[in-house]
Amino acid sequence: MTYAALLISPLKHPYLKRLSRSDFHSGLEKMTGVPVIHIVDDDASFRGSMSRLLRASGYQTELYESGDALLQKLPIVESGCILLDLRMSGLQGFELQERLAKSGNILPIIFLTGHGDIEAGVRAMKAGAEDFLTKPVSREALFECVERALARNVQQRQQQDRMNAMRRLVANLTPREAEVFALVVRGKLNKQIAHELGTTVRTIKAHRQAAMEKLHVASFAEAVSIAERLGMLAP
Repeated sequence: MTYAALLISPLKHPYLKRLSRSDFHSGLEKMTGVPVIHIVDDDASFRGSMSRLLRASGYQTELYESGDALLQKLPIVESGCILLDLRMSGLQGFELQERLAKSGNILPIIFLTGHGDIEAGVRAMKAGAEDFLTKPVSREALFECVERALARNVQQRQQQDRMNAMRRLVANLTPREAEVFALVVRGKLNKQIAHELGTTVRTIKAHRQAAMEKLHVASFAEAVSIAERLGMLAP
């Protein structure tokens, strides 16, 4: 399998859900470093008790008394997830969720609130929340949700890394190679590309071969897949 094919194929880790908690943490740390659970709640006593519970089970935590406090920490580079209250002083939970989405945040959000209802839960999930829990929440329900969120964050980060790697490969092309590549993946023949760019078929073949080598692709299908994933085929 070529390097490009490895970037294109998805890497998933459903086995994380089946591990014991200690093995789950160990496997996660090997892949992403120590994950951090970011607790956003304006109730100091709740933040503290939730942090102690999570730390006692091997998690690292960061505490925030408001949504604005979390936004000041961005960008967050380590893996993890966010435990978010719905109603807080200042920035409300849904407002913070929207701001985080606009910032490109990939940390899964778990709403944990004492003011939940079906309408709020549906709204949170439609906006991309990992889950919507109500206080008080059982230890097992909380940990199950957190572990699911962390496993998803692993997949998101791997996908982000693959996309960044593909962008770096394309960025290594010369301007002319990039032009040829863009036309090749749209199905243009060498003769058509040569006519469009005002050069010879032989020159186009050379640029095409150079682009394929730099992108580490062995087939036209792999080249098209990279272009498609990077949004290069959009009309």
